[in-house]
Amino acid sequence: MTSSFWIGTSWKMNNTIAETRSYLTELVAAPLPESMSVFVVPSFTALPAARETIGDAPVHLGAQNMHWDEKGAHTGEISPLMLLECGVEIVELGHSERRTDQAESDADVNAKVRSAIAHDLRPLVCVGDHEEELAAGASAETVIRQVKLALSGIDTSQLSRCLIAYEPVWAIGESGRVASPEHVAAVHGAVRDLLDTHGLAAVPVLYGGSVNAGNAGALAATAGVGGLFVGRSAWTAGGFLEVIAAAEKGLAARNALATA
Repeated sequence: MTSSFWIGTSWKMNNTIAETRSYLTELVAAPLPESMSVFVVPSFTALPAARETIGDAPVHLGAQNMHWDEKGAHTGEISPLMLLECGVEIVELGHSERRTDQAESDADVNAKVRSAIAHDLRPLVCVGDHEEELAAGASAETVIRQVKLALSGIDTSQLSRCLIAYEPVWAIGESGRVASPEHVAAVHGAVRDLLDTHGLAAVPVLYGGSVNAGNAGALAATAGVGGLFVGRSAWTAGGFLEVIAAAEKGLAARNALATA
């Protein structure tokens, strides 16, 4: 189940176990595009039920966070071994809400990326700029800094399993606004240049932030976008399938243009 284009959704603090089963039953019953790697990131309590419901379907399972230690006195935390026991393949790290609400630092994110790689999990590293950085024209510099710090000290040969998600802080949440394709192309291009320079051409850079069925096609067609990380518009299976269909059309148009 490999692909150069990834599309997934994090449910944040939503969906009970029963709702997770219902959502995933609908998702795995649908024909999913072979051109994409599809993933879902439920809440911790729903992970075993999610794994059972996905079964052998072509859907990757992710978790929303983890501690870097395998065990210890870390009340309320989840270890990589616990995630592996639940059949998790991907772990979301460094989301802006955790950076803000739980005061996660770049050093914390780096420790978690190291641990994820050591345990054969696929890190999904979230990076993003704030409104003031956008206004100052420093979006790319801000994101590049976060990527460098998240991957610092890790041998290049170990980073091929990573996913990077560019999620502008000003673009996420109920009041977020989607970034223009031009802005996304510029930031993704800068991150791509950094990764390619270090021999990491296989590492996809996903875009996340107010992605929906109306803009997924244009975003998927944008140069440098290696996937989409979807929020609230994919919190129902039907909504997610609509986004996937729109992204598939945009990706096909992009591929057709590239081969013309």
